[in-house]
Amino acid sequence: MLRWLPPNISTFGGDVDHLFRIIYYITGTWFVVVELLLLYFLIRYHKSRQAKSAYVRGDTPPQAAWVLVPVLVVMVLDLSIDKIGGDVWHRIKLELPEAGEIVHVTGKQFNWEFTYPGPDGKFGTADDQTIENELHVPVGKVVRFELTSNDVIHSFFIPTLRLKQDAMPGRKIQGWFEAVKPGTYEIGCAELCGFGHYSMHGVLTVHTAQDYQRWVESRWSGKTAAR
Repeated sequence: MLRWLPPNISTFGGDVDHLFRIIYYITGTWFVVVELLLLYFLIRYHKSRQAKSAYVRGDTPPQAAWVLVPVLVVMVLDLSIDKIGGDVWHRIKLELPEAGEIVHVTGKQFNWEFTYPGPDGKFGTADDQTIENELHVPVGKVVRFELTSNDVIHSFFIPTLRLKQDAMPGRKIQGWFEAVKPGTYEIGCAELCGFGHYSMHGVLTVHTAQDYQRWVESRWSGKTAAR
């Protein structure tokens, strides 16, 4: 089911997909039930059948139950979704694991900038490198990022990682992911951010450990210590 979703390549993507399925099945089931009931009443009380509907005041317990029982069911389902969603939110947004790699991500009209700390492992020094629209990470390592925006609200969106986080001007937002499958994947902006919004996309490249080391050495001319 839900085969139209892009393949998941992150360690927490399964939790997001599980929550998505729960919401999908609950809302989908009730949508079908309500539509069938509407169809039944349209046919049952069509003027050609000369059927008269009853006026129900709803002031007796059996009649009130037709309102109170659905309300109770909706509340139970809603609280269940909130509980599962809260657990997923806590694991992804609040429990930030120790980083294997760190990168700063900046959104601007209409590009993504990715800044790496260089051989010294510190940001704000001469060996930092900023790359536009290309994010390179090793497979199987936790990547921590600090996200911000230079101008308007953007939304850092990598569907295959099940990752979407707004980038806010004046704020630095922490996040993380761990990719489990090498390859190249699309990075988009999921927030309408101006006339060039449609062109604001980049590429995530997930390398094997050896390929990532070669990429690092090529960017810093072989002067980088092994990561």
